[in-house]
Amino acid sequence: MALGFIKKVFTFGKEKPAEKPAAPAELTAEEKAAISAETEPRDRDEDLAVAEDPVLAEQMETAGGPADDLSPEDISMVPLELLEAEAEEEKAEALAATADDTKAEIEAAAVSDAPPEPVVPVLPKGFAAAEARAPEPEAPAPAEKLSWFQRLKAGLFRTSSQLTSQITALFTKRKLDDETLEELEDLLIQADLGVETALRVTDTLASERYGKDVTGEDVTKIMATEIVKVLKPVAKPLALDLSHKPHVILVVGVNGTGKTTTIGKLAAKLSGSGLKVMLAAGDTFRAAAIEQLKIWADRTGSTFIGTKLGADAAGLAYEGFERAKAEKSDVLIIDTAGRLQNKAELMAELEKIVRVLGKLDPDAPHTVLQTLDATTGQNALQQVEIFRNVAGVNGLIMTKLDGTARGGILVAIAAKHKLPVYFIGVGEGIDDLEPFEAEDFASAIAGIAR
Repeated sequence: MALGFIKKVFTFGKEKPAEKPAAPAELTAEEKAAISAETEPRDRDEDLAVAEDPVLAEQMETAGGPADDLSPEDISMVPLELLEAEAEEEKAEALAATADDTKAEIEAAAVSDAPPEPVVPVLPKGFAAAEARAPEPEAPAPAEKLSWFQRLKAGLFRTSSQLTSQITALFTKRKLDDETLEELEDLLIQADLGVETALRVTDTLASERYGKDVTGEDVTKIMATEIVKVLKPVAKPLALDLSHKPHVILVVGVNGTGKTTTIGKLAAKLSGSGLKVMLAAGDTFRAAAIEQLKIWADRTGSTFIGTKLGADAAGLAYEGFERAKAEKSDVLIIDTAGRLQNKAELMAELEKIVRVLGKLDPDAPHTVLQTLDATTGQNALQQVEIFRNVAGVNGLIMTKLDGTARGGILVAIAAKHKLPVYFIGVGEGIDDLEPFEAEDFASAIAGIAR
């Protein structure tokens, strides 16, 4: 770099040749003497000693210097601007070179740190590489838990939406007259609310709004009020006489009405309150029922008693009562086989269970619960009547109200049989069985918010 700089200094002026100046005129002797006096160094000391070892002539010849073809007139001073520009250029080149080296080092490090590419083996003929599995989607955040009324309203949505839409269509821009009342009565009966409830609604509507303009909203409000009047007397809590130990609950019903599952949910509520519960698998006709009840007993911390498949159900009821009494259980819940009400021999066996329990305790069974499937509609009315005569049913539990369009049947049953409705279920979950509330049910049926 320094050598290049010196070269530029000594060659400065040759890059841009200029015209040679005209030869100067011949100087006189006086002018030459004046010029010599001006150019003579003024600080030269004529008496300085000569060095003992002056530079040899050979060294002087090889010491470099201006080129032979340069004349003193070609040598001039380098401008300061040129030197600064040269320095800036050299600095920029140095920085660029450093940056390139650093970039190269980083790229080399990245390559060395990167994991080696996997070697894909060549599969033999007849094989193929499996497609990569897509990553499983993240589980959605748990939804906010609905209140009991929200779940009930969702379960009765089909019933309420169908009923209210028909009522609204019937009373669009129409005065209340005899023909309209008859049509409304038919509509309510078709919705499984029963003849008695339908007459109550139409009578109340006629007494209050006859001859006047009536909207669908007016009718649904009156309907909800009349349904509450029907259901209020039967919405009662299940009373347990714990002076009898055990308090025996016999659960009956047609196949598929959810007896075993309902027993498990009842056991969960009772054992959760600190009561000692025993479950007896009296459905000896289905192995799955015995196993299912055993699972519920384990989940709820209840005592389980069962027998082999096909054994005498009345004998199991007897054994269960004696064991529950010896172990001082508070409640004994006995499952029974699902029986169709038109099968006389099966209903006779149910009568035998009731007689055996009555011999052990004149008041047993203390509670006989019948489970009803809301989807059966009008057939549930006949079931209640027959089981009530055979087993002395004194309380109802309505199940499967989730999604049915026939939830109004509970109103018809309550109006006709006037049996207590202790619980209703809207699903299979352990929390989907709750005490029956007349106002909640009526509002859900009528589609009215609470």
